[in-house]
Amino acid sequence: MRFPCDLVAVALALTLGGAHAGPPQTVLVQPSGADVPANLLRMSIEFAQPVEGAVLPRIALLRPDGTPLLEPFLQQELWSPDGTILTILLHPGRVKTGLIAREELGPILKAGDEVTLALDGQPIKRWKVVRDDLTGPVAAAWKLAPVRAGSRQALNVTLDGPVDGRAAGYLAVADSEGRRVSGRALLKNGESIWSFIPDRPWSAGRYTLVARGTLEDAAGNRLGGHFQTSAGASPEPAIDAKVGFTVTR
Repeated sequence: MRFPCDLVAVALALTLGGAHAGPPQTVLVQPSGADVPANLLRMSIEFAQPVEGAVLPRIALLRPDGTPLLEPFLQQELWSPDGTILTILLHPGRVKTGLIAREELGPILKAGDEVTLALDGQPIKRWKVVRDDLTGPVAAAWKLAPVRAGSRQALNVTLDGPVDGRAAGYLAVADSEGRRVSGRALLKNGESIWSFIPDRPWSAGRYTLVARGTLEDAAGNRLGGHFQTSAGASPEPAIDAKVGFTVTR
């Protein structure tokens, strides 16, 4: 059977177009701040729509001269249920001291480095590497900005340092009866501010900011715990933290 030339041309164009499609559109890369600690453990990439096929082979960490860092990633892709957010782990064996992979290949990042995350050879995020972050989030050091009763003003909580970019849901607000206040939470300012907008206006009274004990920063340090522990140490229990605050008229 013979096909009109224009139909053949269209089919060929679609085939070639799919084979040479450009890189997927990224919405957000986290950590979103300018700096990352030398012991960075995880990062995430949010795409505008689900991406087909493996993405990790298309990603690299580049030095300023454009050369890639050697084997920086754990070969596992962790996707959100909707297929738009990819979490990538830097190889834990090279992040944590005292392990064979780190002894043989060295640490992935060093303070003073500048690195670029690239997708299909195109830069999508640059960071300056600063010293190791060895302390987990400390709830007692957080600062809560006041909100007014009768308003839907955002409760902004300045954290003691950036937390993991996917951790907005690890904090919540409870009223004086212990009931969760419904609303929308997000992380801002390089994941160093947790912002919560209630669905309904604030009522005057006492509230509690609750942080799950499994809240972590991007270096894997847990609330009140540390990623870097001695080989024989027992795991530190995950303990929730609570910070009380009052809404006045």
